[in-house]
Amino acid sequence: MNKTLLAEFTAREGTEGEVARLLLDYAQKVREEDGNIAFDVYTKASDPRAYWIFEVYRDEDAFQAHLKAPYGGPFNTALAPLIEEDASVLTFLDPVT
Repeated sequence: MNKTLLAEFTAREGTEGEVARLLLDYAQKVREEDGNIAFDVYTKASDPRAYWIFEVYRDEDAFQAHLKAPYGGPFNTALAPLIEEDASVLTFLDPVT
């Protein structure tokens, strides 16, 4: 079963450009992962500092491999001081069947 989640965070005022640059670079790497199905980056229409990232991985193993990718730690370290939250807020999703 696919592993699906929504990651949310808010860029601090004045960091929007740097956050976008970091996130687009990271997204390119994630999309190349064997088990990644989707990594779609959005901002909220009413608040362009609010980021929502929709992620889908083939299964739990693919998601765990994503978490262990060597570029994840440096991305999160670089992102942390640029966002209002302590880290991305993750919401795991299940399909309605």
